[in-house]
Amino acid sequence: MTGEFNIAVHGLVFLGHKECTVSSEELAENICTNPARVRKIMAKLKKYGLVETKEGKNGGYVLNKAPEHINLEQILDAVQVEPVEVSWRSGDQNMDCMVASGMAYAMDRIYGELNKTCRKKLKAVSVRQVEEMLSLS
Repeated sequence: MTGEFNIAVHGLVFLGHKECTVSSEELAENICTNPARVRKIMAKLKKYGLVETKEGKNGGYVLNKAPEHINLEQILDAVQVEPVEVSWRSGDQNMDCMVASGMAYAMDRIYGELNKTCRKKLKAVSVRQVEEMLSLS
C-alpha cells in the first residue's frame, strides 16, 4: 500500500467530518502534505466518483456520497493500488534449484491471498467508521 491510500482516506474522512466544500490547501494542511499532492490524489477520487469539485472563490472538494456509503476498498481502487505490492522478486525461474525457480510464484500466491483478505476487510470499513475511530483515540 502507498501513502496515496493514506492521504485519500484522510482527505475523505476530513471532507465527511466538515460536511462542506474544502480547498486543496485546507486539506493539505490537515493531512500535513502539500496541496499539489492532494490535488493529484483528489483527481483520482473524482474520476472514481467519490468526490466532486466546486469551482470559484469558495471552490474545492466535497464528498459525492455519504461517508457511510464509501468503503476503504473503493478508495483503494480509486488510487489504483493493492494492499501488498512487490516490485522485486527473488530467485530466477530458469535456475535448476527448485527454491530459486519457484519462489517468485509461491510468494505471488501468498501476496494474492493477502490482497484478497485485505480487500475483504477494507470493504467492510466505511469512511464514517474511520471517523468514529478517531473519537476512540
